[in-house]
Amino acid sequence: QVQVVESGGDSVQTGGSLRLSCVVSGYMATKFCMRWFRQTQGARRERVADIDDRNRDAYADSVKGRFTISRDIARIAGYLQMNNLQPEDSGTYTCAVSVYDTCTHLDQKEFHFWGQGTLVTVSP
Repeated sequence: QVQVVESGGDSVQTGGSLRLSCVVSGYMATKFCMRWFRQTQGARRERVADIDDRNRDAYADSVKGRFTISRDIARIAGYLQMNNLQPEDSGTYTCAVSVYDTCTHLDQKEFHFWGQGTLVTVSP
């Protein structure tokens, strides 16, 4: 059974930093795409950043230059370093894994394993 567990969410002030972690267990394939989504209450879930098993990464325009996604090559784990956080970055951040080996053009429904999410709150 595949499990996806996020951690690292917290409350910070504007301009602060957080590092989110996503640890995947029970996933036996070598190819994958890992994506961070975020969602605020009443809003649609949006893509934040993703990385594949070949370390190709991509970001939403709203976080480019501030967020960095990375992964642990020894296991299936990913990290989202978030700097210069703004109130609009607040939300529940969820990590998801797809069995497809490229993140390009993947829709949410093509992600097979999801975590429960971790809450990020950025105060003015």
